[in-house]
Amino acid sequence: MFSPRLSVSRALLAVIVAVYCLLGLAYAVNTPKWEVPDEPAHYNYLVYLAENRRFPVLQMGDYPHEYLEEIKAARFPSDMSIAPIRYEYHQPPLYYVLAAVLYKVTGFLGFEGQLLVLRLFSVFLGSLLLLVAYAIVKEIFPHEEFLALTTTAVIATLPMHIAMSAAINNDTLAELILALIIWLSIKHLRSGLAARQIVLLGLLLALALLTKTTIYAPAMLSILLALGLRARTKDKRGFLRQLGAISGLAFLSVWWFIRNLLTYGDFDLFGWYRHDSVVVGQPTTTEWVSRYGLARVVQDFLATSFRSFWAQFGWMGILVDSRIYALLAALSVAIALGFLIFLVRIARDRRLIALFQWWALFLLLTVLVLVTGEHILYNLKFVQHQGRYLFPALVPIGLAFALGLREWMTVVLGLASRLPLPERCLGALPAIVQGTLFCLFYAGFLVLDLACLYLFIVPYFQG
Repeated sequence: MFSPRLSVSRALLAVIVAVYCLLGLAYAVNTPKWEVPDEPAHYNYLVYLAENRRFPVLQMGDYPHEYLEEIKAARFPSDMSIAPIRYEYHQPPLYYVLAAVLYKVTGFLGFEGQLLVLRLFSVFLGSLLLLVAYAIVKEIFPHEEFLALTTTAVIATLPMHIAMSAAINNDTLAELILALIIWLSIKHLRSGLAARQIVLLGLLLALALLTKTTIYAPAMLSILLALGLRARTKDKRGFLRQLGAISGLAFLSVWWFIRNLLTYGDFDLFGWYRHDSVVVGQPTTTEWVSRYGLARVVQDFLATSFRSFWAQFGWMGILVDSRIYALLAALSVAIALGFLIFLVRIARDRRLIALFQWWALFLLLTVLVLVTGEHILYNLKFVQHQGRYLFPALVPIGLAFALGLREWMTVVLGLASRLPLPERCLGALPAIVQGTLFCLFYAGFLVLDLACLYLFIVPYFQG
């Protein structure tokens, strides 16, 4: 028997996932084909794999910069082929293998039907991501339904994330696999993993290595942190054994890197050197700094990354009303400050949360720092001011949002200093207050999602 509170929580989780799927369907249907960043290149990869039954090779000419700018400006008319757009051919293969199978199975639907199914495949992966995000927060704060539901709802209603997860790309699969690795890593921190779970963690790391290079560092460091931190106090003898097992299973992905070495040479394990030599015409940061100055480039990086994290659609050409960005900026600053207040408060009194929870939060913050660092580092080379590159860290971002939101409400109600431990840190808000706060936040973000689609995206393409 489930408790009434748990039953309500699971019902709300089901609603969040169902509404996300409906929003994903709406975005997938109402966004014209190829009007999502890099979608034509991802599509060409999976079609090549499906039709030729071998992996493509990235070559000079696969990034036709002038043609790409021309076809984007013309909004991908039917008389301009997307066939020359192939610059994602260096990507690891897992997503494309799965999508190629789906492409072959749905051939009877015709081109439009296949395109929609492939987009909805990403929506499906996004729905699984929501369930894993909920499980991660419940693992850290088992009795905190508000934190788990709010974290999940943030991911489910972030407009730009909905738009990207309603398109053909390998991003959502990468986010899902990384979230699963984080979940198992945190379970290990809390109570250790059984042998079969260690095997699963190793297999997930192998899949991560075959999915997207942007999740390599956070995936591997999450595992190392979990094994190392637990070994400090619980299982020192098991550290090397577990690390060896996980590393051995991750080695199952080595064939892909050998293939890259044989294909591209020059110790190009990831195809990065070939990619950098192929994308001729893509603006580099060095060029922009010399042309516009360092201050202007940094300002553009921060402003565009912020807008495109929340809502900057199409090929970065569809912006929403400036007042919406202003409100989102104010909300972001307030939530960040609330989260910092939470961190300061638990740092001043270590008894407020358990040692395991400290470790789990440290792991999530490490993931956020790594993903943010990768975004910055990539932009030191190429001008790619796209906030969607932070999406692999959506679970820590969502939890920080939930903690910051509740921290402010706790402060406003004056409860923080009146409660005994541990309620002073968690569970300070009455259920009715938490429920009202969640409903207001969730409803507001749903309005934002619908406004972005029907007031900005759809009119842009109809104009």
